Amino acid sequence: MHPAAALLVCLTAIVVIQFLGWPGLALVFPVLLLARRKSIPGWWHLLRRMRWLLLSVWLILAYGASGDAVFDVTWMPTHEGVRDATLHVARLGLMLGCLAWLLAFLGNHGLLVALQSMLHPLSRLGLASERFVVRLSLVMQNLQVKLPRGAWRNMIDGSGGDWDGPETLRFEAPAWRANDSFICLAVLAFSCLAISLG
Repeated sequence: MHPAAALLVCLTAIVVIQFLGWPGLALVFPVLLLARRKSIPGWWHLLRRMRWLLLSVWLILAYGASGDAVFDVTWMPTHEGVRDATLHVARLGLMLGCLAWLLAFLGNHGLLVALQSMLHPLSRLGLASERFVVRLSLVMQNLQVKLPRGAWRNMIDGSGGDWDGPETLRFEAPAWRANDSFICLAVLAFSCLAISLG
């Protein structure tokens, strides 16, 4: 699959997930699990890293909705709030699953190729898409480097060590095939089905 097609599939899934209720989410969940089994550990890692944010979102939404309190206790969240909060956190969890699938499928280099392929038509309008992708690649590369303790002070002083990076960055995108168009159309059809289910 072309990297840009994979990015389009992921972005479409993320947008569609926002419109889904429980039946639609129940349809998307097994598809996401079967799409690429290598992404499941990455998905679990993302969920673990986001656990406090997900808990905070759940608490805010559960206590923020008006309605009848759970167990008729005034300090408990409402039934409506619990229902809405749980649905929203489930949507966020599936969105993280889509992101884990994309990163497992493409990797860092494939993601950069996909961004370059998608942003290239904007270069005709004067947007320097190559510069954006190169800067993003440098950020992604530097995020993976383990810095010694207190290295940020040396960077601010300008006395930090040798921060050499690659001299050139080469992108070779595969050709767009008919399969890629078919996959994008199939994802759109599946998205319409999932939205119609709720």
